[in-house]
Amino acid sequence: MSAVYLEQIIPVWNNVSNFIHVLHNENDYRQAVGLLDSLCDMVGENEQHPLASLMELVGVLIEHYEDAHIPEITD
Repeated sequence: MSAVYLEQIIPVWNNVSNFIHVLHNENDYRQAVGLLDSLCDMVGENEQHPLASLMELVGVLIEHYEDAHIPEITD
């Protein structure tokens, strides 16, 4: 990735990183779940939606947090 491309990301990232980042605590987790709910409402099943990849990314962040911090329920 070129430095020019990264320079273009900086102004956007300052805003986006407030809600898209590695989840470190319960508050981050709750915020991400709320964002995923909103994205699911907006994107639905449309894999061509401009925010579909964001929805997938947030889902992966949530899954990673759950795997590390939330015990599985066993019968």
